[in-house]
Amino acid sequence: MAAVHLRLDRPLPYELDHELDTVGTYDFRGTLEGAFTAHTKFDAAAGELHAIAYYPTWDHVRHQVVDPTGRVAATTRIPVADAPMMHDFALTEKYVVIFDLPITFDPAGAERGDIVPYVWNEKHPTRVGLLPRAGGEVRWFEVDPVYYSHTLNAYDEGSSVVVDMTTYPAPFHVAGRGSDGPYGAGTASLERWTIDVAHGRVRTRTLDDRPQEFPRVHEALVSRRHRYAYTAAAADMTLAYLTPDGNPPDRAFANALIKHDLLRGTAQVHRLPRDAAAGEAVFVPSEDARAEDDGYAVAHVHNPDRGAADLVILAAQDFTGEPLARVHLPGRVPLGFHGSWIPDA
Repeated sequence: MAAVHLRLDRPLPYELDHELDTVGTYDFRGTLEGAFTAHTKFDAAAGELHAIAYYPTWDHVRHQVVDPTGRVAATTRIPVADAPMMHDFALTEKYVVIFDLPITFDPAGAERGDIVPYVWNEKHPTRVGLLPRAGGEVRWFEVDPVYYSHTLNAYDEGSSVVVDMTTYPAPFHVAGRGSDGPYGAGTASLERWTIDVAHGRVRTRTLDDRPQEFPRVHEALVSRRHRYAYTAAAADMTLAYLTPDGNPPDRAFANALIKHDLLRGTAQVHRLPRDAAAGEAVFVPSEDARAEDDGYAVAHVHNPDRGAADLVILAAQDFTGEPLARVHLPGRVPLGFHGSWIPDA
């Protein structure tokens, strides 16, 4: 099983082989009905791959569970209005965390051929929902308008659910020039949302207000409490939504990676050469890891001198030190490319 990417004109994910060549579309051995997602969550303890899928013509979104055999074992349809964009979601041991934001499908934009036919819809409420993994109805909690891009991780804490993520200030016009309108003037920062299930409210606070994106965690801790986080420092990420061809310019990114210690409330910054542009940093544990951060942070970095990407490998416990390795890739990896890999089923 391989990386997936959702496209409006071809909702199936794609399968790649071990040489990263495209095999074709993949429907989980005939068990996937309709679209999939760009961001899955793999619960290593349960052996389950979870997804939240959306599609412009649906009056709902779908929670899908892929079992260890590589088949969709369960699908739950969750009614929503206005066909909202749900790029990512979160997972805990008890809940699937769903973000219903005021970015909804724009039929007129689709007719024009907009790359991203979605608009900021002030009439659409902003809310976060908890779907019990054991079964049951979604419970919704209203929050102030915001644009949420990517989840770091989530976990249960007593009667609350804690979610760490990157968010942008509202309003955010995800289509940029495609919608002929303004776009979000703010940059992404790292936030924590605490969903108080007992009292029916959501508390939010900023963990780090520096511009940053693509948060990652030790994958074995998905849905469980984490301490460390890895993000890519950003410049003006809104520029990524303004390019007619969908390819973000270098100046949307920055030349640094950040490691967060969320227990101590501290952070370390690894500076890269000037004019370099860093992508997502994926954590890879050591073979005999004894601590959560015992391993490596791996990121592709655009090298302007070569006009191509370098794969940079950092020791996570010596984050500000010199890279352990720098692999010169033969070509350029598009900035903003990111994803996850799981073993074959």
